[in-house]
Amino acid sequence: MRITRLQLRNVRRHADIDLALAPGLTVIRGPNESGKSTIQRALELALTRRVTSGSADLDGMRSWTAGEEDRPWVRLEFEQDDLDGVQKGSLEKAFRGNRGTVRLEADGETITDPARADEVLADLTGIPSEAFFRSTASVRHHELDGLARDEGALRDRLQASISGADRGTSRARRKLERAIQLLNSKGDKNPGQIKAAEANLATASAALRNGEAALDQLEKDRDLLAQSRDDRAAAEAELTEQRSMLEKARLAERLVAERDQAKERFERYSTAVDVSRQIDELEASHPSSNGLPALREALTRVRASDMRIREIHAALAGEVEVQFEMKAPTPRAWRPTAVGAFVLILAGVAIALADQLKVLPKVLPVISIGTGSSAIDLPGAGLLAALLVLFGAIVAVVGRRQRIRAQDMRKNKDMRSQEIERRLRGRSMLEQELSMEEVTLTNLLAALDLPDLPAVESLVAAEEAHIGQILRLRAQLEGLVGREPSETLPELRDKAALDVEQKTGAIEQLGPIAREPRARERLEVAVTDADRALGLARDAEAQARARVEQNAVDAEEVAGHAERAAAFAEQLDLLQRRARVYEAAMKALDTAERATLRTATRYLERRMVTDLERVTAGRYRRVQVDDQDLSLKVFAPERGDWVDVSSLSQGTLDTVYLAARIGLVRLVTGDRRPPLVLDDPFVTLDDERAKRALDLLRDVSADFQVIYLTTSDRYDDSADAVQVLEGPTLLTPAEMAPAAS
Repeated sequence: MRITRLQLRNVRRHADIDLALAPGLTVIRGPNESGKSTIQRALELALTRRVTSGSADLDGMRSWTAGEEDRPWVRLEFEQDDLDGVQKGSLEKAFRGNRGTVRLEADGETITDPARADEVLADLTGIPSEAFFRSTASVRHHELDGLARDEGALRDRLQASISGADRGTSRARRKLERAIQLLNSKGDKNPGQIKAAEANLATASAALRNGEAALDQLEKDRDLLAQSRDDRAAAEAELTEQRSMLEKARLAERLVAERDQAKERFERYSTAVDVSRQIDELEASHPSSNGLPALREALTRVRASDMRIREIHAALAGEVEVQFEMKAPTPRAWRPTAVGAFVLILAGVAIALADQLKVLPKVLPVISIGTGSSAIDLPGAGLLAALLVLFGAIVAVVGRRQRIRAQDMRKNKDMRSQEIERRLRGRSMLEQELSMEEVTLTNLLAALDLPDLPAVESLVAAEEAHIGQILRLRAQLEGLVGREPSETLPELRDKAALDVEQKTGAIEQLGPIAREPRARERLEVAVTDADRALGLARDAEAQARARVEQNAVDAEEVAGHAERAAAFAEQLDLLQRRARVYEAAMKALDTAERATLRTATRYLERRMVTDLERVTAGRYRRVQVDDQDLSLKVFAPERGDWVDVSSLSQGTLDTVYLAARIGLVRLVTGDRRPPLVLDDPFVTLDDERAKRALDLLRDVSADFQVIYLTTSDRYDDSADAVQVLEGPTLLTPAEMAPAAS
C-alpha cells in the first residue's frame, strides 16, 4: 500500500492541509511546531483507529481554531499492487465518537461499516493494530528501541509470517493469562474465581457448620427446656406435697394444742366438780349451828369472864398490905446536860472547820507528842477541837443515863399508884364482882351448850377450821373456773371430754405426721427448700426458654446452606479443573510459540546482519535475537563477546533497532507493504552513518513507501519528493509580556 495523497482537516495545527506523497521516499520537512508529528499521528489514526472511538486523545487532536461541531478528519488516496496490476483506492475517516463515519473504496468496493473498513485496511497494510504499527513501521523521536511495545502483536505477526495465517495466539495467550489470573488471583481486593469460590465455599461451610451447631444447640436447648419443665413440675409437686404435709402438721399441732387445752379444761372442770361437791358437803356439816362470828363473840365474852374471874380469885387469894410513901425521890433533870453536850460538840466541830479553812488566828501553839524521831506535832486548835468533841460526847452519855433513870422512876410511880388503887378497893366489891362474872359465864356456857371455856375454844377452832376449809375450796374453785356457776360445771366437764375425744379422733385421722415430734419445724424447712428449688427450676426453665427463643436458626435455611455449600464445592471443582485445562493449554501454547519464535528470530537475525553491517560499515556482523522477549545482542570485536545493545551508544542503538524494525516489517507483513513513517530517526547518527542509513532507506523504498519527517534539509537530494511545512508565525503581543523586574 502506497499513499499518494494525504488530506487533513481540524487536526491540531493543520486546519486544512493537502499533501502529495511519492511512492518511494518522501521527505516532509519543517521547523519545530510545523505539525510533522501531527501528520504521523494522523496516519496512525487513519490506518488503525476506529472512527467510532471515543478516547480522550481524539478530542485532543482537534484544532484550536475548530468550531464546536468540527472534529478531526483524514483522507487518504493510495495505490495497491495485486495480480491484476495497480489498484487505486481512497480512505476517508471523520472521528466523531459514536457518530464517526468512514468511507473506504478498494477493489471497486465502497465500505462504510467501521469494523469492516478496519478489517480491510489491516488486510491491505498487514498492520493489525495501532500498537503494532507503532512498534514496527511508525517510528517517533527516540522510539527506535520500542520493539516490545506490543510484544503479543509481534508474536502473532511472526507466527502468521511462518504459518501463513493470523491465528491470534497472543490474544489467546492474553485470554488464557487473563482467565488463569481471574481463576488463580490471590489478592484480597480482587480475588480470583477460585479464591472467591473457596471463600464462598468456606463461608457456606462455616454457615452450614454454624447452622448445624445451632440446630444441635437448639435440640439440646429444647431437651433442656423439656427437662427444666419436668423439673419445675416435679418441684411444684414436691412443694405442693410439702405444703400439704405442713398444713397437716400445723393442723395436727393445732389439734394437739386444742386437745391439750380440752384435756386441761376437762381436768379443771372435773376438779371443779369435785371441789364443788366437797364444798356442798362441808356447807351441810358445820360443827356448830351458830355462825362463826357469833361463836367468836361468845368466845371473847367467855374468855373475858373467865379471865376476870381468875383475876378476882387471885386478888382475893393474896393478902397484900398497902404502904403509903409520902414523898418520892425526884429524878435529876437530863435536858441541861444534853444541851451542854450539844454545845461542846458543836464548838469542837466549828474550831476544826475554822482550822481547816485557815480562818482561825494562830494563837495556839503546836503541841508535840512523843520524843525523838517518833514525835508527832499536832496543831493546838485541832487538839482543842478534839478535846471539846470528846468531852461533849461524855456529857451526852451522862445525859442519856439521866433520861433513862427518870423514865424508870416514872413507871414505878405509876405501878405503885395502880397497886394502891387496887388495894384500896374493898374485898366486898371483889366478891360481888366475882359473883356477877360467874353468873355471866354460866349463862354464856349454857347458851352454847358447852361445859367450859376449853370446849368453847375447841368448838370455835373446829368451826374456824371448817370455814377455812370451805374458803380454801371456794378459792380453789374460783381459781379453776372463776365465777362460773357450779350447776354448769358438769356440763362444761362433759363438753371438754367430748372435745378431747373429737380432737383425739381428728389427730388419729391425720396419721403418723401427728405423732412425729417437731414435724412442723422440719416441714417448714422442707417447704422453704422446696420453694427455693422451685424458684431455681423456674429460673432454669426461663433461661432454657430464652436460649430456645434466642436461637433463631431455621432448618430450611441450614438446608439451603448445605445446598449452597455443595454447589460451591462443585463450582470450585469445576474452576480448579478449568484452571488445570488453561494451564495445560498455556504450556502447550508456550511450547508451540517457542518453536515458532525460534524460526522467526533466526530469519530476523539473517535480515538484520546485512542491514546492520551496511550501516556500521562492517563493524557489527553478528546479531542475536532472544526467542522470549525479542531482546537484541551484538558481537563486540573489542570484547570478543556478545553484549546487550542497551550498553552501546545511542546512535549505535538506534542503528540496530532501525535494522530490527526493517527486518520485522519484512518478516511480519509478508506480502503486504505498509508505509514506513519515520520521524527523524537519524538525529543521533553521525553524518557518515546517517548517509548510509538513508541509502538503506532508499533501497527499502523500492518495496515500502517511506515517509521521512525531519527538520533538516540534508535529505532533500536523496528524496523522491519533498514537502515543506511552514512553521508558526504568530507572536505574543508586547503589551502582554511581563514587566521587567
